[in-house]
Amino acid sequence: MSDRVGFDKHIFVCMNERRPEHSRGCCLAKGSAAVRARFKTLVAEHGLTGRVRANEAGCLDMCEQGVAVVVYPEAVWYAAVTVEDVDRIFHEHILGGRVVEDKRMHPQGKDD
Repeated sequence: MSDRVGFDKHIFVCMNERRPEHSRGCCLAKGSAAVRARFKTLVAEHGLTGRVRANEAGCLDMCEQGVAVVVYPEAVWYAAVTVEDVDRIFHEHILGGRVVEDKRMHPQGKDD
């Protein structure tokens, strides 16, 4: 039995759902279920089950920038993640340790 507790990487994908007319929108309506499913597929395909986990998260309070994804232990937040972005984030960040800067979430109201 391993002495390690937890995961090497933990990927949280916002799955918050709001009414369609809500001014902030929601990540679920922007495709978060498919984003999470793709992360989970890649974790399994790379034999990382038990070391990397892709979890459903409740509201991460960033739906305006959603789909919101946060990767721990680095606490790197990604904005407007699409299924098409997942492979690159997975390969560059999860496997390679390099943050995907063009998808990185910036504080609201700040320029890139």
